[in-house]
Amino acid sequence: MFSKIKEIFGGEAEGNGQKATKTAPASPKAESKPASTKPRIGYIHLSGCTGDGISLTENYDILATLLTDMVDIVYGQTLVDEWDMPEMDLCLIEGSVCLQDEHSVKELLKAREKSALICAFGSCAMNGCFTTYARGGQQAQPKHESFPPISSLVKVDLALPGCPVAPEMIAKAVVALINGDMDYLQPALDIAACDTACGCDLLNGVMNKALCTGCGTCGLACQTRAIEMIQGRPHIDTDRCIKCGSCYVSCPRSWLPETQIKKELNL
Repeated sequence: MFSKIKEIFGGEAEGNGQKATKTAPASPKAESKPASTKPRIGYIHLSGCTGDGISLTENYDILATLLTDMVDIVYGQTLVDEWDMPEMDLCLIEGSVCLQDEHSVKELLKAREKSALICAFGSCAMNGCFTTYARGGQQAQPKHESFPPISSLVKVDLALPGCPVAPEMIAKAVVALINGDMDYLQPALDIAACDTACGCDLLNGVMNKALCTGCGTCGLACQTRAIEMIQGRPHIDTDRCIKCGSCYVSCPRSWLPETQIKKELNL
């Protein structure tokens, strides 16, 4: 069920010039349980508010089935009693990475080595969100002052944006991974290296190019109500904006290339 994804990504984790080592085949004489065919999932929490983890648990109707019958949770101090990082098919990483936190940096690099796929889980991991603007001096660790997105240190394969990620998006993305539905996951693959992180990107990339259709999707995606639709156009309250980028990645026009639009209109 995971073969199509592994085929596309080479079946091996690539990051920092390293590849995940393959497990040697077991001896024919050895007695062992059959290997599970379920995807092996890991979860790492770096510098963030844990909102994405909470959002995961809000899938009440399918959570037990998702975590027990559909996937194997093999790593994550908050989910399993496992401290040695194993090989993983997918690792969900929440939060930006603090460059002054040696443990976080090492864990992120190790996850890239051990994972076939790395997912930036939420806007802090994807583009830094509001943690990007931390400048040090805060309690309880005043030396912690740099919080870039995880893509600044490792290759990211897919991203689930949001502050936090919508529960439905988490559930459907995991199910798509299990089924090898790459068409459904294509947007998540496309925004893996997204660096658009505030309402200003929406204004510059959509509004100022006369691409806005007034659909209001950006306002619906904004968790802090920083976007108000006035006369069919979004108006950004910069004091409320937390730089999560949800408005831009949710905008249908941000996915339609300007060159293609001009071609269709013979411009």
